[in-house]
Amino acid sequence: MIGILRNAISWLRSDNLKSKSGPEDEKRPRRPKRAGLVALALTFSLAEGVATAQSQKIYKIGRLSAGAPTDPLSKATYEAFQDGLRELAWIEGKNVVIDNRWGAATSEGAVKLAAELVRLNVDVIVAVGSPMIQAAKQATTVIPIVMSGSGADPEAAGFIASLRRPGGNITGLSMLSTELNGKRLELLKEMTPKLGRVAVLRNPKFPAVAIQSKETELAAKFLGLQLQTWDIGGPQEIDSAFAGMSKAGTGGLVVFSDPVILERNRGSIIKLALKSRMPTLYPWRNYVEEGGLASYSASLLDMHRRAAAYVDKILKGANAGEIPVEQPIKFEFVVNLKAAKQIGVTVPPNLLVRADRVIR
Repeated sequence: MIGILRNAISWLRSDNLKSKSGPEDEKRPRRPKRAGLVALALTFSLAEGVATAQSQKIYKIGRLSAGAPTDPLSKATYEAFQDGLRELAWIEGKNVVIDNRWGAATSEGAVKLAAELVRLNVDVIVAVGSPMIQAAKQATTVIPIVMSGSGADPEAAGFIASLRRPGGNITGLSMLSTELNGKRLELLKEMTPKLGRVAVLRNPKFPAVAIQSKETELAAKFLGLQLQTWDIGGPQEIDSAFAGMSKAGTGGLVVFSDPVILERNRGSIIKLALKSRMPTLYPWRNYVEEGGLASYSASLLDMHRRAAAYVDKILKGANAGEIPVEQPIKFEFVVNLKAAKQIGVTVPPNLLVRADRVIR
C-alpha cells in the first residue's frame, strides 16, 4: 500500500510540473486527470488492505480433555494434534489460537469446562473422549464439535445420527472398532496358551462399557474363554478386585478403556498386575510404557493428528453435520519384555515380530 501511495504522489507531482509548459502544450490532447487516477489507486489499495486483514483472521479452537497437560500421553496426543494443524497451515499465534481445558474428573466438571469454551465463543470445540464429547454436546448445539476419538459408539450414545451423515453440530473420529476387544483376548491367549479364565476390569459408568462388554463376551465365547467381570466404582475398589481375581484363579486380565477412574489410577493397576503375576492386556500404550505387559489399540497419535483435518474443513466453512465420521484405520500392538520376564511370561517370537514396539 505504501508503495502505491508513493508512486501516486510522484505521478501527481510530475503532472503538475508538466502543466507549466508553454502554449504548444495546450494543443496536445488532454489526458485524464491524474488526481482521479490517484483516487482510484487509493481505492484499490484500501480494498487490498481490507482483504488482507480478513485473510489474517485468527480463529479460536477450544479443546476439552480429561487428561493433564503434564501427563505423557496427553502431552503426546496434543502435540500430534498441533502437528496436524501445522501440516494444514494453521499456525498458533498467526491464524489460530487453542484454548485448552484440561483435567475434568467428573461429568459435572466437564460440562463446566465446556460451558467456559462456549462463553469464549470459540469457532470449534475439539472434545477428547466420550465424557468430553457428551459435555460439549450438552453445552452447545451451535458451535461445531470435533470428536477426537469417541470410545463409545457415537450413534448409540446419541452424538450423531449416522457415521455417513452425522447431522447436528458433531463430527470427527470414533475409536470404536469390533476388532479391538477380540484382538486383545486373542493376543492374551497367544501369550498364555493354557489360559482359561479371564477377568475384565471396567468402570460400569463409562459410556462405552456396554458395547465393549458385549464384544468381549462374543470374542471370549469364540476363543473358549470364561469371563469374570470386576466393576470399579472408585480407586478404593482396585485392591479388592485384584485380591478377588487371585482367589478365583484368574489366568489373565483385560483392562477396558476409561479416562475417569482406570486411566487415572493406571499406576496402581500396573503395580498390582505385576505383583500378582497377572498377564494383562491394556487399552493404551502408556500403560505398557509405564511397566505393563502389552496393549492393543487404535493409534491415538494418528487419530489426534487426523482430528486436525476436521478442524481445517470446519474453519474453511464446511458444515460439521455433513462431514462423515471416521473409524480407526491404524492400530498398534506394544509389548514390554521387562514386564513379561517379571511375571514369568514368554512372549512367542511371532508376536514380537508383529509388535509395533517392543520395550526391552
